[in-house]
Amino acid sequence: MEEISDVQNIEIAGEGKQYIVVRLGTEQYGIDIKYVDNIVRNQRITRVPKAQHYFKGVINLRGEIIPVMSLRLKFGLEPDEYTNATRIIIIKLEQQSPIGIIVDEVKEVVTLTGGSIDKANTSDPADPLIQYLSGVGKHGNGLISLLNISAVIVGRESKDVV
Repeated sequence: MEEISDVQNIEIAGEGKQYIVVRLGTEQYGIDIKYVDNIVRNQRITRVPKAQHYFKGVINLRGEIIPVMSLRLKFGLEPDEYTNATRIIIIKLEQQSPIGIIVDEVKEVVTLTGGSIDKANTSDPADPLIQYLSGVGKHGNGLISLLNISAVIVGRESKDVV
C-alpha cells in the first residue's frame, strides 16, 4: 500500500521542475536541480592571478580542482559576505567541467509547475541581466528568479553589467 502512494508522489513531482532556492542578499534565485552536482560548505579558495573579477579562485574538492565564481560580483552586486550559511554549489553542465558558485544561503528545494512560472519580462529589454533569467516562479507568497545557469556560467564577460 505504501509503495503505491510513493509512486503517485513521484508522478506528481514529475509534473513540475525542481529548483534549489538560494539567497543572494535579499533576493531569492532558483537553480534547476538537474545541474546541481553537490553543495559544500564554504572552504579555503586559492586565488588565481589574472582571472575575471568575479572568479574567486579554485578549491580542491576530493582531489578535483574546481573553479569558483561569485554570483554577487557577476551580477554587479556588493561583494560576498561569508557567514555560516554561505555555500558553494557545484554546477555540472553537459560537456563542461564542474564549476562552483558562491551563494549566501541554500534555502530549500521546490517543485514548480508550468502554471507557476512566468517568462522573465523587464521594462528595459537591453538590460544585460535579463540574459541570466529563464523566468520567475511563484512559490507561496514569494517570487523566485529562475536562473538560466548555462548563460550565467558560459555567458560572456560581464564587465558591461552594472
